This record gives sequence, C-alpha cells and structure tokens, in this order.
Amino acid sequence: MINSPVKTNRRGGGRSARKAARAAATGNEAIRPGLPGGRYRPLSDTDMARVHDAALAILARTGLGDAPQELLDIVLPKGAELNEHGRLCFPRSLMDDILSGVAHEFYVHARGEREGKDDMHCTAQKVYFANSGTAVTTFEAETNSYRPSTLRDIYDFTRLVDRLDNIHMLGDTVLATELTDDFEHDMNMLYATLAGSQKPGCMTFRDRSYIPHAIRMFDLASGGEGKFMEKPSVIFGGCPVVSPLRFGKENLEILIDTAKLGLTVDLAVPPQAGATSPATLAGTLAQSVAETLACVAIANLITPGCPVVFAAWPFITDLRTGSFTGGSGEQALIGAAAIQMGNFYDLPTSVGCGMTDSKLPDAQYGLEKALTFALAAHAGANRLCEFGGMMGSLMGCSFESMVIDNEAGGMLLRTLRGIEVSDETLALDVVHDCAIDPGHFLGTPHTLDYMNTEFVYPELMDRERTDTWENEGKSTLMDRARIKSEAILSSHFPNYFGDADAKVREEFPILLDADQMFRRA
Repeated sequence: MINSPVKTNRRGGGRSARKAARAAATGNEAIRPGLPGGRYRPLSDTDMARVHDAALAILARTGLGDAPQELLDIVLPKGAELNEHGRLCFPRSLMDDILSGVAHEFYVHARGEREGKDDMHCTAQKVYFANSGTAVTTFEAETNSYRPSTLRDIYDFTRLVDRLDNIHMLGDTVLATELTDDFEHDMNMLYATLAGSQKPGCMTFRDRSYIPHAIRMFDLASGGEGKFMEKPSVIFGGCPVVSPLRFGKENLEILIDTAKLGLTVDLAVPPQAGATSPATLAGTLAQSVAETLACVAIANLITPGCPVVFAAWPFITDLRTGSFTGGSGEQALIGAAAIQMGNFYDLPTSVGCGMTDSKLPDAQYGLEKALTFALAAHAGANRLCEFGGMMGSLMGCSFESMVIDNEAGGMLLRTLRGIEVSDETLALDVVHDCAIDPGHFLGTPHTLDYMNTEFVYPELMDRERTDTWENEGKSTLMDRARIKSEAILSSHFPNYFGDADAKVREEFPILLDADQMFRRA
C-alpha cells in the first residue's frame, strides 16, 4: 500500500490561504524520511527460502572459526556447538528459536531541537539515508586531487550534513589520519561529530574499553548523566566477522558489550565475491546471510530481543584486478538481494551503496550512484549507508559530492513515495474544465495546490534552456555543488555541546581548537 501525502485543507481559506501555504513551502513537501521500499524483489519466494536454508546449513555444518573463549562461555550453554574442526556452529533448531524472538524495530533518537521530529524509526522497509564510510582521503575540488583526511574534515563533513535535509543519519565519514593514538582518535571523532550535528548517528570504535567513555560523552551531549541510555541517539557499528566465516576479535568484543547493554547492535558483514566468498552471487549471498545471522544469534543469546540490524553487505570483486568495485551492476543487484533477505526475517536492514568507483562527480559517478541507490531503496533498505559524498571505492569523500548526493536523495525519495490514485488526483473535472477553457493547466487552483506536494524541485540539477545556460556562464553540476557546499561551510559553525563543551574538554583529550572551530579551515 502506498502512503498518502500529508493532507492539506483545500477548502478553507480560499485563494489567500493557498498563496500563504505556497509562500511558506520549503521545496521538500513532496517527500519525507522513512518512506516505504520493498517493491523491487530480485529474489523469488522460492529463492529466498533456498538462500535461508543454505545459510542455516552453513551455520550448522561449517560454523565460524576463531571464536574466543569469552564467546564460547556465553553461547555453548545456550545451545551452540563446536564441530570437529573446533568451529562454532549454530544448529537449525537454535536458529529457529532465536529468529522467532528477534526485535523487529527500534528507534535512534535525534538530540536537542531535532528530538522527536528527526528521530529514526527503524523497521524493515522504512528507508533512511545514512552517512558513513571512514574514508582515508578528502577530495579537493580546486586541484582535482585527494589529500589525507583530518579531524577538521570530520567536523566539516558533519556540519555540512547538518544542513542537508535528505541525509538523515550521521556517521564517521572520514578518518582523522593525523591521529595515531586509537583512543585519542575515537574520542575526537565522536566529539567532532556530536558537536557538528544533532541528527541520529551510527559510530564505530576501535576497542571495547572506549564504550563507557563514549557513553559519558553521549550523556554530556544529551543533557546529563543517564540521558543517552534513556533515548539512545547513536548505535554502535563494526565488522565482527572476517570473511570467510571467522570472528574479528575487536569488533566482536564491541558487539558483545553493546548487546549486554541492550543497545542496538549494528554490524556489517562484507564478504567479497570471488575473493573472500564464492564467485557466484548466490553463494556469496548465502555466506553473507549466514555470517550476519551468526551475529544476530550472538546478540540475542546475550540479551534476548536485543535490537540488531541485519547488515549483510556482500561486495563485488573485479576478478581481472582483484579490486573491490562499489559501483557495478552486480553490486547493486546483490545489495538489493541482501536487503530482501533481511526483510525475509522482518529485521531492520542496512546496506552499503553509492560506493562509486569514479574519482570525480562525472558520468560514471552518476550512473553508478543512481543504480546502487535506486535498487537498494526500492528493495526496502532501512538504512542506505555510505550515502553522502563517497568516491573512489570508499577511499575518498567530497564536500561537493555530499551536496549532490543529498539532492539525489530527494529525487529518490519521490520515486519511493509512488503515485497516489484518488478521485482528487485523477482530476477528471479538472481535465474536463481545462480542456474546454483555457486549454492548459498552468496557474489553475488544482495545479497550484499540488505543485509543492507532488513534485521535488532540485537546486543543483540544471533544467534551464540551453541558451540560458550559455548566457549564465555554462556552469557544471560540480560548479553549482561547490557554491552550495561553500555557502554552508563558510557560515554554519555549530557546537551542539553548548555549555557542556568545557566539561567535555576537561574530561577528554579534545584536539579541535574551540576558537578555530568557528572559522573556515
């Protein structure tokens, strides 16, 4: 069923009320976060059942290697087993029991003035766009080249996203490559992100011992001790499985501790077809689902009903070179299939998409991003991750690309909303009247009523006549994106810690200079 748009009172107030409503329009009335996906289904029902059976067979027979004793002490008494190879296995009966009791929804809250209106209600097929990526370089438009990303870049990308309505969730978009101490890096990454926006977030940390410190900073950003746990505004990510079918120690420990706290466990399982998983898409999908379900099982064996994101992120390898390819048709297809499997379990999902292999916002960039964005959203991904600004197969991020992707997100949300069919939208009387006189629909009350709720009007995409474009300087999309990103970055310098900033700086090794934060780097 297609959701109806927000209703407007078309009878009360007459022409003056319509004019006032149009004057107050923001340009985004036609779309909203959390629109439903799920119409694109690359797998048949039979296909999904076979992938499910294959994944459970992998978990029961092959299992996962390198399970630490801490994990074994938790899961073996609850029905997991060790096979003859010393690998941790999950019998089908155990998985059936676990899957019958999983959490099907959770919230990630916004902070401050955004709380409530920008909260994310995460369920299967409700679509949001999320920033992340941990790129190691930042693109410089002036030189068409990449430089190592810095702590200041984390703050700048975050405050840019703070003003981009179609990117709904924050993430650690780039790394602060100049910071070599892990604790110092992670606390400064967290500070720069929380200072730059109050949108919901997803963060990853390098060591489990950092979690209590992170929660302390979350509390300071949220209004006081215990506030974060009351309304968690950030979920914890990581890659607890190293394909093929082995545990990764540090991220597994974070999964364990997150689950013990009852917080949302966000995980990403990224096998690469032909390298760390079978070359066949079906084989990679089955392995990825098995690895993801293992993490779902662990979280639920620790805390039954613990909210978990089904984050099967199968990747594609270009087998001619061995390189990861983030923008291929196969990547778009298998990402959508992984989402469909998450929906099969009625779990909130995430997927990596928009991971173009292009190094510039060019035709390849547009093709690859449109393909992977559209298939993921229409498959019903709860969170499209790596959404804003990523280029070069996740190695770099661009401020200009970020605002382009934000605009693409608005157009994509409009396709998700679909076409509402009713007596009023079919407009038979309007067709009759306008066909007779005046012979067009421009300026009619019906057109004016619907112009903002039926259409999205992009700022950056060029829709002018060719002669107008030539007379106004022949600007490119990159030119216009640069102007918009610079306008935000030269004027928007938030620090949402407010009065708590001094306390944060007293307790943590914060390296962003308080004065320098409020001017362009």
